[in-house]
Amino acid sequence: MLERLIEQCLPTIISACELMGIFVVAVTALRAFWLYCAGLVSRRPRNIKFYLADGLATSLEFKMAAEILKTVLVRDLNELMVLGAVILLRALLSLLIHIEMKGEHRAAQGNEDKEEP
Repeated sequence: MLERLIEQCLPTIISACELMGIFVVAVTALRAFWLYCAGLVSRRPRNIKFYLADGLATSLEFKMAAEILKTVLVRDLNELMVLGAVILLRALLSLLIHIEMKGEHRAAQGNEDKEEP
């Protein structure tokens, strides 16, 4: 009975997590583009790279949550291997984005230190 309930409810929850990730990417990309255009008009550079990377990392977290939930529904080893590979790739992407965000943050702090008299 519980297994049947999980099989019925989980696809909806997984789809919701996937949609949340897509929504985060779309909103982040639009906002980053808006900030970029505003920076061109005002001729003041904006650090949209950090903002965009943060949004992509957040989106990947939602997508990985969906993938983890999919492991409950896996029935054979081939599906599990494909799912494991997808989770691994998304985790690596998340790690790379995190490392890039740290580098951007340090670079921004370094630029602020140089500007102070």
